[in-house]
Parts: sequence; C-alpha cells; structure tokens
Amino acid sequence: MLRMKSLLVASALLTIISPLNANAEEGISPEAAKTFIEEHVSSWIADGTIIEAIKAQNEKHAALTEEEIIALDNKWRADDSTLISATTENDLSALLKEKQEASDGLFTEIFIMDNKGLNVGQSALTSDYWQGDEAKWKETYAAGHGAVHVSEIEFDESSQSYQVQISTTISDGDAPVGAVTFGVDAEAIE
Repeated sequence: MLRMKSLLVASALLTIISPLNANAEEGISPEAAKTFIEEHVSSWIADGTIIEAIKAQNEKHAALTEEEIIALDNKWRADDSTLISATTENDLSALLKEKQEASDGLFTEIFIMDNKGLNVGQSALTSDYWQGDEAKWKETYAAGHGAVHVSEIEFDESSQSYQVQISTTISDGDAPVGAVTFGVDAEAIE
C-alpha cells in the first residue's frame, strides 16, 4: 500500500515537472502546482489536527512583536536546543516526518508555518525558524486562501539536496491560518 501511494505521488510529480524538463528556465507553473496540491495534499493539510496545531501557535504567538520574532529566529540559528526540540519533536512534526517518509524520497522536507511565518512543525530541521520574511510565506498565507508559491530549483542547505519548494496557504474553511512548504527533490524528478 505504501509503495502504491509512493508511485501515485511520483506519477503526480512527474506530471507537474514535465514542463520543467521541456523548458528548465520556466520551472513549474503555479497552475501545475495548484493541481498537485488539490489532487494529492489538500485533504491531509486540511486535517483538523494540523489546523488546531497552527491555531494553538497563532494564539500563543499573538502578541509577539517583530523584534521578538527576530530574536526567536536568532535563537534557532544559534542552535537553541529548547526551541528546536519544542518544534521538531512535537506531534505535528511527527506527522510531517511520516508524510515525508511515505513519499519515498520525493519530499526532502515539509514544514508548516503559523500566521506570523514561524515554524509550527517540520519533517526536517530548517535553517531558520521564521519564514515570514520569505516568498514562501508572503505569497501564500499573506496572499490569502488558495494562494500558491513555487520556487526556482536551488540547492537547499537544510536538506542538502537540489529542490523546488511548493508552498500553499492552509485555511480553516476560507480563513487562512498558516502555510505549508513541500521541498521536492529535483534529482528524483528529472
């Protein structure tokens, strides 16, 4: 069953990536990324467990100032074990690790961000804690329900692989609560 799911994910990714192989400079279109998200991940990213984890962190961090957010990000970058463990060892991170493992190597990382762009859960250690200053958050959560961002293929330090990132808003109904980024292994899809 796991192998069948992996083959279905691989088939879907190859459908998305085929424009990339035809014209590497154009990459993956936002329309192709939206189709992939709708067909293969939208059902599980809308799960109540994920929504509630994001909403709980949104509430916890409601009063954070930008200076406090930057201080948290600096603690993360300085390898603060308490902050890193609280994020990487929570129930949401365990779920994301399972999803990454089930992808049979196609996903290099999966991480979910709150309404400020701070990591809520992640399948692999990210190089920073705050994504709110990056396009993956600005063009998804900050853009509203249904928004998608697709990066260029780049070498990712945190996953040590060439990847493309596909990000989308996570909503509770039509109300955005956070965002998710899927790192997709570019070498596995060529």
